[in-house]
Amino acid sequence: MLTQWLRCTWLCSVLGCCAFVGLSPILARADSATEPPLALATNDARLRWGPCPAIFPTGCEIAVLHGDPAKPNADAFLKVPANYTIPPHWHTSAERMVLIAGELRVEYAGHRPDALTPGMYAYGPPKAPHKASCSAAGPCVLFIAFESPVDAHAATGGAE
Repeated sequence: MLTQWLRCTWLCSVLGCCAFVGLSPILARADSATEPPLALATNDARLRWGPCPAIFPTGCEIAVLHGDPAKPNADAFLKVPANYTIPPHWHTSAERMVLIAGELRVEYAGHRPDALTPGMYAYGPPKAPHKASCSAAGPCVLFIAFESPVDAHAATGGAE
């Protein structure tokens, strides 16, 4: 009788642990569900536009849309005026991008340039030197999702 009770207790403990471990991802998602949804346009008054890192010439602006740029998974808008050149640089993070406005020519070192138009998606591998230029057609606004904390380093060689 005692042996059956011990087996039952052990089995219940194991099943309880499995159930908790199985529910852990659901519980984690429940915590993030308390975060409010968000929808922003490039001209939304809630955006706080500021200067890009010092390696970019004056005129480049960035607005954090979601997340903390010092932590993984931050989203931002990058805005530059018409006829603006983004100098060769690289990021520790991969970049997932969608051009919102303008016409942007992007060139990664060792690869052919791509001409982005509104609605186009682009992926930039981590640490890949690249440069870009916004055409005379009007200002360019680029949505960027960073996987790692946001940084920008001047590139030497490659994308120049």
